[in-house]
Amino acid sequence: MYLDLEDGTQLHYEVDGEPGRPALLLWHGARCTLRQWDHVVPMLKDTFFLIRFDIRGAGQSKAVEDTDYSLAIYATDACRLLDQMAVDHCHVWSMAWGSRAALAFCAYHPERVRSASLYDLSIGTADVQAQQQGSREARRRLAAKGYHVPSLPEGWNRHLDDATLTQSLAAAGRADLAELATRITAPVLIATGDHDPNLISSRAAAEIIPDAHLVELVDIGHGSVLMHPDLCVEVLTEFITKHS
Repeated sequence: MYLDLEDGTQLHYEVDGEPGRPALLLWHGARCTLRQWDHVVPMLKDTFFLIRFDIRGAGQSKAVEDTDYSLAIYATDACRLLDQMAVDHCHVWSMAWGSRAALAFCAYHPERVRSASLYDLSIGTADVQAQQQGSREARRRLAAKGYHVPSLPEGWNRHLDDATLTQSLAAAGRADLAELATRITAPVLIATGDHDPNLISSRAAAEIIPDAHLVELVDIGHGSVLMHPDLCVEVLTEFITKHS
């Protein structure tokens, strides 16, 4: 489905579950699309009204040529999408780069947020090479325990335009995420793998977000939701149940 915005942007989105259930807004990671959530949707659609979308310029969402790529704009886009669904407020779930955008949404529009679960959060500079190394070690450890990471969902990184994708992701680097973190008023779960270098930044964020709870996911690397969907859903639902 698509939502046409006033400036010509066209947001691609999908919904699952019954509209009367608590709404859960899903923010995808860097170079991911809304398809990244395909493994967790079946586990959650009987409990929540799931709303997932591609940010403008990524996935199947189209942005106008002179669009302003910024976390503030993405937050406004999310509000327009919630309005379209007649959702006043929602729980938030995000992963990796998406946790930066979701953090901004929570800061700019606290009245729309019931709780936020920010997985793999970094409010500093990401070390991609260290993320890859950590994920390899996490996979090795999981395999030693008999767990095999599932295949990536079909279309998880399929985009209409690589140029607009790059522009859309650059928005996070222009935002003062540490300052935005201090504005959040909703309960926040920060869940990051113990083999994800983002954990250092996640700990720092937990210190400055007023009502934050940090969970370190054992033997998990960067891209936690894709690496171990079942564990991530278990931690999420426990947190939301506690703060509903």
